[in-house]
Amino acid sequence: MNRLLLFCALPLLAQTKAIDPQIKKIVDEISEVRIAAHMQKLESFGTRNTFTEPPDPGKGTKAARAWLLAELKSYSTRLDAHFDTHHVKKFGDRFFRDADVVNLIAVLPGKTDPARQIIVSAHYDTISLVRKPGTVSGEGNVDGEKSAAQMLAPGVVDNGSGTAAVLELARVLSQYEYDATLVFILFDAEEYGLVGANAYATRARKENQRIEAVFNNDIIGSDTTGDGRTENRRVNLYSEDPLDSPSRNLARYIKEVAERYVPSMKVDLVFRHDRFARGGDHTQFNYEGFAAVRFTSAAEFFAHQHNATDTLAFAAPGYTAHVAKLNAAALANLALAPKAPLVTRTVVSSGRQTANIARGKSGYAAVMHWKNETPEADLAGYKILMRSTLAPMWEREIFVGKVEQYALEGVNIDDLILAVQAVDNAGHEGLAAAYVAAPAPKVHLETQ
Repeated sequence: MNRLLLFCALPLLAQTKAIDPQIKKIVDEISEVRIAAHMQKLESFGTRNTFTEPPDPGKGTKAARAWLLAELKSYSTRLDAHFDTHHVKKFGDRFFRDADVVNLIAVLPGKTDPARQIIVSAHYDTISLVRKPGTVSGEGNVDGEKSAAQMLAPGVVDNGSGTAAVLELARVLSQYEYDATLVFILFDAEEYGLVGANAYATRARKENQRIEAVFNNDIIGSDTTGDGRTENRRVNLYSEDPLDSPSRNLARYIKEVAERYVPSMKVDLVFRHDRFARGGDHTQFNYEGFAAVRFTSAAEFFAHQHNATDTLAFAAPGYTAHVAKLNAAALANLALAPKAPLVTRTVVSSGRQTANIARGKSGYAAVMHWKNETPEADLAGYKILMRSTLAPMWEREIFVGKVEQYALEGVNIDDLILAVQAVDNAGHEGLAAAYVAAPAPKVHLETQ
């Protein structure tokens, strides 16, 4: 059988996969009313600028931070909510003096594999941006000190919306148990150079933490653009290159699972790490080698961002609630699912990682090997996923059982993208592990 015929003969990805009643319940419990109330409360602090402390003790970032911690602690006794403080030295013109950067973290330990972490995050700090004289845009053109002097930076959409969503996700998801650990994080000093996320991600890499995925929510509170376009049923999901990076396959996973549970919403995959000349906290995790993606409104109102007009009057809490529901579905499904199998191997002579896939004895097969040294007790087996190299999403799948190798005769491994995905007895799928060709090593020549 030739490759094309076999590819077409494999089952299509199910258009309507089974719905887990518990995950559906989690999604339904996300409250627009609570999200709106959180956005309004965050606006009431006036500013949440990392460097700004108004004379009123009920205003500013310290007051907001205390309220956020109390909220997180109130949701569940199983949530370990605490401050994560980093003393950061002045750098560049934007981070204009030494300061304590304070993240808020709430950890919900997993019951069977607590070392495996899934993070959902947002930044809670705000800025009313002042640029240096004669400049228009660009990271190096921000006057950090003058921006900090602005006493009104409500930041309802950027990023009270993401903060409110993470709070609501923590409240709802913490009422249930999962195999993996869920970590809810509110980052500080995003507006001054992704500083809080940088400190956290750097430490996580040094400690070899097992962070499987990062869901970052930044600007998910607007549904109307400055030129009048309205879009309240779509959200952009950004993921870094290359085509089958861990982040890209996380984005594919989120789209497939989230749309299954929230069919009224569409997740638009954007195959770049972020918007042009913009950045977010997920980028710091990408730098450290973790899979991390960013949710952002498909209809941004740029004029209100980093401005005193970023208020609830120009926000859409209902839209934020829908994006939170998408997060909830994918987070719950992933936290209940088995971990991804290992499909790479290290070649001792070079130390490089190579895909554990071969052409078989015939030379015209796809012979795949993978490894799972500590299989979950409820592991049902594995699926082979397949798609054209030009297709954005997986197109075909085949369940192959509880094995660690499989051969597809007549499949040319050069023409398709192949992956393996673990699935448990309840049908929860883990992340797909794709077979990716390692770059050819450079040959160093001696010339005269």
